[in-house]
Amino acid sequence: MKPPIYLDYNATTPLDPEVIEAMQPFIQEQFGNPSSGHWYGEKPEQAVIGARQQVAKLVSCTAEEIVFTSGGTESNNHAIIGTALANKERGNHIITTQIEHPAVLEVCRYLDSQGFETTFLPVDNKGMVSVSDVAGAIRPETILITVMHANNEVGTIQPIAEIAELAKQSKIVFHTDAAQSLGKIPIDVQKLGVDMLSIAGHKIYAPKGVGALYIKEGIQLEKFYHGAGQENGFRPGTENVIGIVALGKACEVALREIRDNPDHLRNLRDRLYNGIKSKIETIRLNGHPEKRLPNTLSLSFHEQEADAILAAISSQVAASAGAACHSDTVQLSHVLEAMKIPVEWAKGTIRFSVGRMTTETEIDQAVEAISLTVNDLV
Repeated sequence: MKPPIYLDYNATTPLDPEVIEAMQPFIQEQFGNPSSGHWYGEKPEQAVIGARQQVAKLVSCTAEEIVFTSGGTESNNHAIIGTALANKERGNHIITTQIEHPAVLEVCRYLDSQGFETTFLPVDNKGMVSVSDVAGAIRPETILITVMHANNEVGTIQPIAEIAELAKQSKIVFHTDAAQSLGKIPIDVQKLGVDMLSIAGHKIYAPKGVGALYIKEGIQLEKFYHGAGQENGFRPGTENVIGIVALGKACEVALREIRDNPDHLRNLRDRLYNGIKSKIETIRLNGHPEKRLPNTLSLSFHEQEADAILAAISSQVAASAGAACHSDTVQLSHVLEAMKIPVEWAKGTIRFSVGRMTTETEIDQAVEAISLTVNDLV
């Protein structure tokens, strides 16, 4: 049986063939500990050094500013908790938005239970936070601002450089979660002006279980946990060489393709949108119409239920729901709630996200499957 067309690249990505090839020696013969001082540790050590340079080159920083982690969630935890604890004598206030990933929201809520205070800023109906709202939330005791680079559900790209400038003027540490944007749009930490940036490997065609955190030179963080001195003491534990090598290669490929990949993704996304729009009258586009990830399409189908649509097309198309509908209740995602999408639209929200491996033929087939199903359910 032919598998369904995969349109859920924002959830995770398949491994790039070049990434698989790069991993193979470290799965098989090169098993040594990179911290070992003998022959078996030499190639793993050099591989970790090389991967660090590959990641750094993609985001335009120095290799010394990259710390490898287990993924985006750990990177966010380390950045937020580490900054809070290192600066608790200066203040206890954190600023974020209502549409962050749970790996940011839940960390801030945890810190709130530990004596810190978080301001969760609203967004507009396109999912954009206001720079003036950020400025208005800054207090003398503000020690951290954390705002995602691009939203994982609707794709809206936030005004990161402008917020970073505000933070710099007030001597506040600024962190951004770039798990969804890396590899889809160019990222330069110097131009963005951020102090920390989180990376997730499995969003850029590397395996799950590996990520990185950019930490600008001079930024002080409390250690996330304690042990030996790996990752300059920031992240102890024997390195995940297989994952690190894979992440490095994925970043190398992403850098090589960053000029053409956004246009490729945008063309596929718009082909999907225009195809569905031509066959279904009552749809709503969520997210900013221009300042949006080139691969992300969040659509609401009026008075429909996302779960019902996805169940009906499950053998043909794989995508993600923005709402869960039960017998008498509708549970909307926190992002749609923050954007104040009316429930009659929000309950029928589906996120389609295309990727490097998606083809035009698959898009055309998905359009037919989606439109036939939705029109039958009306």
